[in-house]
Amino acid sequence: MSAVGDESRLTAVQSYHLLDAPRPVVLDELTRLASSVFETPMSTVTLVAGDRQWFAGSTGMPSYGGPLDTSFCGVVVDRRVPLIVQDALTHPVYRSWANVVGAPHIRFYAGVPLVDEDGYLLGTMCVLDDQPRETGGRRMELLHTMAGQAAGHLSAIRNRLLLAEVGDELSRAISREEDFVATVSHELRTPVTTIQGYLELLVDNEELTPYRKMIEPIQRNGERLVRMVDHLLAGTRPAGTPLPLLRAQTDLVSVAEAAMAACRAQAVQREVSLRLEIAGGEGPLPVPGDFTRLSQAAEHLVRNAVLFSPGGSAVRVRVDPGGLDVVDHGAGIPADELPHVIERFYRGAFAREQAVPGVGLGLSIAQRIMKAHDGELTVMSDGSGKGTTARMTVIC
Repeated sequence: MSAVGDESRLTAVQSYHLLDAPRPVVLDELTRLASSVFETPMSTVTLVAGDRQWFAGSTGMPSYGGPLDTSFCGVVVDRRVPLIVQDALTHPVYRSWANVVGAPHIRFYAGVPLVDEDGYLLGTMCVLDDQPRETGGRRMELLHTMAGQAAGHLSAIRNRLLLAEVGDELSRAISREEDFVATVSHELRTPVTTIQGYLELLVDNEELTPYRKMIEPIQRNGERLVRMVDHLLAGTRPAGTPLPLLRAQTDLVSVAEAAMAACRAQAVQREVSLRLEIAGGEGPLPVPGDFTRLSQAAEHLVRNAVLFSPGGSAVRVRVDPGGLDVVDHGAGIPADELPHVIERFYRGAFAREQAVPGVGLGLSIAQRIMKAHDGELTVMSDGSGKGTTARMTVIC
């Protein structure tokens, strides 16, 4: 019998109350991270129901789901194994699917099963592209890690809903905040990411090559707007509201790799190289923590380092058993500004004078993530033009 129609599996999918509901922000954040790691314009956390798929988390997809008769995720659930399609247009079955020959023009697909804590196969964690491509074993390992994170976040969301139903005030407060942030994200972020998806198609259209110089700035500024919305949503959470975390065994090397992947395009644009250094020469370096949140914190540090680094220089990301350092060779931070750089919306004189992009929330978001992990964020600089070192210390 097909795994898709299994009644116990469908009951499990329904128990999360996410079909036709606003997408949880943490799952959107996870898909954004997956797109960064795989360098694909699209990624989803997909729940597979009996007759359709629903994107509980999504980046770059122009819809909220779709039918199962043209669903790569449905194939994963039916077969109960990962699926990699390097070029859908060369596949005897997939090449005629509507989502391949039409929008969003899927050519590449990589998806792994999304299995919850009770062992039910809920759907998939996947990445997609409108260009054919290959993927290696290390990246598929990361996709499996992200699927585990997605399953953990789904369980936490369901547990908070159950607690809220029985009257737990803290769970109700968190649920209300998550609903508000999800709604704001839907109204602000979703339209921009949809525009970004169509801009990707325009960039890839050879007939529009003469107009590429006009399209690419729109694309870059759209990405900047998405990041700004993300920062505002994450950085203006009420101070008394706990940051929901999924505490699990996490690899710091994978955290560093994900953060660097998210910043690679910006580093290339600014002609800054990214270098990973691992204590002992290789990983993994396991720590207890939320992979998505720690990757976000590291991404803020790497992105700051890239923005404040001169062209031709390198940003080093050093990982050791106790944490992660991000080292740049920029202008540094003056002594009188150093105590304030982690404050919300603080922007130093150099950032203002040089019009460095940002709203002054990255370090405060990273600090909140580290505090939620009982860890620490420290920023060190002598302000003499020798650069800055930011360190995330994780309590093992």
